[in-house]
Amino acid sequence: MRLKVAIMNDAFPPTIDGTSSTTLNYANILHKNHCDVMVITPRAPHVKDNYPYEVFRYDAFQFNKKEQYQFGWPFRHSLREYVWSKNLDLMHFHCPIASGKFARIIAQGQKIPIVATYHTKYDYDIRKRVPTKALQDFFLRFIVTNMSAADEVWVVSPGAGENLKSIGYKGDYIVMPNGVDFPRGKADESKVEKLRKELKIPDGIPVFLFVGRIMWYKNLKITVDALKILKDKGFDFRFVMVGKGTDERDIKRYINKSGIAEKCIYAGKISDREELRCYYSLADAFLFPSTFDSHGLVVREAAACECPSLLIRNSSAAYGIEEGVTGFLADENAVDFAEAIEDMISDMDKLKEVGKNAGEKIYLSWTDSVAAAYERYENLCKNWPYPLPCKGGKAVPAETKQ
Repeated sequence: MRLKVAIMNDAFPPTIDGTSSTTLNYANILHKNHCDVMVITPRAPHVKDNYPYEVFRYDAFQFNKKEQYQFGWPFRHSLREYVWSKNLDLMHFHCPIASGKFARIIAQGQKIPIVATYHTKYDYDIRKRVPTKALQDFFLRFIVTNMSAADEVWVVSPGAGENLKSIGYKGDYIVMPNGVDFPRGKADESKVEKLRKELKIPDGIPVFLFVGRIMWYKNLKITVDALKILKDKGFDFRFVMVGKGTDERDIKRYINKSGIAEKCIYAGKISDREELRCYYSLADAFLFPSTFDSHGLVVREAAACECPSLLIRNSSAAYGIEEGVTGFLADENAVDFAEAIEDMISDMDKLKEVGKNAGEKIYLSWTDSVAAAYERYENLCKNWPYPLPCKGGKAVPAETKQ
């Protein structure tokens, strides 16, 4: 009998980020290959969903006009009653804030298991956005409480797990890496060459790429400073940046001040996955000095396109990377990062070989990733101490739970 699973997240397309992509791919592949699924997520302006499964959107408002994220409020009694009526077998939340709390309400009421995935370093954003330490501590305790209520806690890397521990979580966790929705291999060569001409990139010079939010916390200053060192040494290159972010204006100003603006190309946000795949396939190397990211899905996307990454040594994004075999590593400073880039481009054959190794050894498809996740769903439901709704269980309101 097919399980009935609800996937919850505070972000879902048209919002574009790592957790949104994860939720979308989980829902698509679960629906196609494994079980009945519904997505529960905040409402987005002017969005009409057209998915082969139910996407239930609840009340939300935009808490910052500069950003794409919605603050959802899933706590209306009518929403709770509606979700209870679905007789779900399992709740899986990908954000430990509103989604985590609502998943607890449903799961505790229906006596069904909860899976929680911890994706990112929430403490960074909380300390940046929340004005007082008392309030910061409250939100961190709220996150820890929601994560601790899950029957299984998954993290996308050991670094994410250690970050969760650092904010007060005391339990165990399972490392469950995310997958990539690109097929393995470079994009069509004619499309890549067309993109090269559109971007006016001369043949024969190295092309470096960054994909992600254009924010200082991605350590972009290290990249800019390193590229300035290379330019001052007489190296020619192009640096392509894909993405948007609230620090974009300041970062562009810093690039101009550094004197490398003529070598930088700003592509903006790219939603079309095949177009983005062409960018990865065009690049000779992916420069990702972030120590903030807990997994670095973009590193796996680059690997899918045989584009090797340069990462910070011992960072979470570098998890699973073998130096000089499946990627390159540098210390967290511009001088060492520049030296690593110089070494990479001094042997382009070696650079290509490492890119191919990355595609063979660290690539993980979403199909395989979600299959592993569903196996754990089945195991958790099979060993769950309460009757499952699909096996005759009955929804019980949270207020009446003994």
